[in-house]
Amino acid sequence: MLTYALKRIGLGLLILVFVMVVMYAAVFLIPGDPATVALGPRATPQLKQMLIERMGLDQPVWWQIIRFFGNAVTGNLGYDVWSNRPVSTLVMEALPNTLILGVAALTTALLIGVPLGCLSVMQRGTVADAIIGVASVAVIAVPSFVVAIYSLLVFAVMLRWLPAIGAGESGDILSQARALILPALAIALGWIGYIARMVRASMMEVMGEPHIRTARAFGLPEWKIVSKYALRIAIIPTISLVAVGLGAILSSAVFVEAVFSRPGIGKLITDAVNTRNYPVVMGTVLIMTAIYVFITIAADLLIARLDPRVRDVFRG
Repeated sequence: MLTYALKRIGLGLLILVFVMVVMYAAVFLIPGDPATVALGPRATPQLKQMLIERMGLDQPVWWQIIRFFGNAVTGNLGYDVWSNRPVSTLVMEALPNTLILGVAALTTALLIGVPLGCLSVMQRGTVADAIIGVASVAVIAVPSFVVAIYSLLVFAVMLRWLPAIGAGESGDILSQARALILPALAIALGWIGYIARMVRASMMEVMGEPHIRTARAFGLPEWKIVSKYALRIAIIPTISLVAVGLGAILSSAVFVEAVFSRPGIGKLITDAVNTRNYPVVMGTVLIMTAIYVFITIAADLLIARLDPRVRDVFRG
């Protein structure tokens, strides 16, 4: 298990390095002079040169990458070009709002998707099973930002049941919870379909196992067989989906936060890209990638703990 964990951690570090190298390459492919975009066309050449030197863009790309990783190892992600505040401080101020939104969306998807998948198996071949299957595919096909826009128009603008923008009043838990409902549902809706389909497919395979047939022979009710004996094994593929899903959910949060004007990583990245604030962009991407890699490794280790065959495959 230790060898497997070390290999997964090493692979995660390689992924971090690869992502940041690609990110640096993408930065230099963006059209337009970053100093001109940030300062405007009327800025003097001297001011533009000062900004380029301050962002370190006057150095070779390979040296910028080495310097960035060298500083990142010590916890220094650079400074905001405009406020001169540490990038790590800016990210840590914005990250909780995005994580709360992502966890709320994932929790909603699990609480609805897993029971729907189990119900579909228990009602397999019936009208209820067909309805759940069609609805699952339908919600998967709808992008989260489209759901966000229409839910905002219906529930916030037309019906006025929920707030349209913001993250709620500071210190008011009820206000913050009401402001979280629409963004979380907008992100979770598609993942409800994914999880329901995954649970159903995994459950259908498990339901033919000998221990399930034994449980039926003892006369146990179907709901108990599904929830107590089949779901424990069938949930393993869903753990991998959830790990990947949380990374995708955090990515979707960038667009949803823009629609609902929620403070978070999405707003931070959008503002940084628009002003060519490269230190903020790089630091934010590195931290978000690190979180995604950590979640993936944790999910892999959990799966390996539940199913030793995974460790054997990786070792082979």
